[in-house]
Amino acid sequence: MSRTALRLALRDWDHLVPLAAGRVGTPDFDLRIDSRDTTPDVLAEPGLDGGETSFSRYVQARAAGDDRLVGLPAFVMRGFRHRCVLVRSDSPRTALAELAGARVGLTGWPDSGNTWTRSLLRAEGVELAGVDWRVGPLVPGESGKERLGPRRPPPNVSVLHEGESLVDELAAGRLDAVLTPFMPPELFTRDSRFRHLLADHAAAERAYWEQHGFVPGIHLVTLRRETVDAAPELPGVLLAALEKSKRHWVARRRLLADTTPWLLRELTESAQLFGDDWMPYGTERNAGMIRTFCTELHQQGIWPDPIDPGVLFPDPALAAPAVQPEALTAR
Repeated sequence: MSRTALRLALRDWDHLVPLAAGRVGTPDFDLRIDSRDTTPDVLAEPGLDGGETSFSRYVQARAAGDDRLVGLPAFVMRGFRHRCVLVRSDSPRTALAELAGARVGLTGWPDSGNTWTRSLLRAEGVELAGVDWRVGPLVPGESGKERLGPRRPPPNVSVLHEGESLVDELAAGRLDAVLTPFMPPELFTRDSRFRHLLADHAAAERAYWEQHGFVPGIHLVTLRRETVDAAPELPGVLLAALEKSKRHWVARRRLLADTTPWLLRELTESAQLFGDDWMPYGTERNAGMIRTFCTELHQQGIWPDPIDPGVLFPDPALAAPAVQPEALTAR
């Protein structure tokens, strides 16, 4: 494979730092990573070869036969969603089932994270058609995001008016709960008006892992079709480079764990629960998660037809990253 120049737009995930900083080798291409505050639109930006993409939007595009993006099963954003349900501090609600018939705000209707969170409500018997959904920005002044997707949402989904925000509506009592992948700054203050719906969301998330065996994937890395056509080996090579970066980051965090007061304890507990890798790359180890997500998109009405997971990552080189064991060693 000839040496290829590659420009990716990604957000500042810690596990990408070794790759961006040149700490792990990319012998087959010259890599440039553009750091972004928000998820880029890879197809809309000239000069990009790829970048971070919503899992939901990628799946919908491939289900529609649009293969302009080639996805890598490298879910650079993934996480449990039980923590993503907020209520007022004085709310009597403490369980997901208690959101049946409630007024619930969320940051985007077809979004990957919110799709996973709604799946938790469905599992608790909450009828999504019976919830009054309000879509809008989390905090005042937030803009630049397409929140409804390309398809008409269900009739019980409405959009907040100009100038309104989810946190203000929740604080005023016009919403009963909010689904959000990112926490409002106020949540980190001692006198916050908001709290997590689940007092011990970590316990619920451990139970989810025990039941399902995966941590939900939210965003993945994609490449433009023309980039892959010019270098067909690139997806497999990049998947391996991303795997090396992640492994290097884990090893360094275990060595240099004093970035938060209790990070070492959390790293130890995570390794004991999940093993060495709670966010595996490749289609083999993500097959169950991918299949479940495709089912949820259909069951929730985000996509009208059943989705074949096989159309998402057809390249056999993406089954598992080709990385040698020595990549686990910190340097």
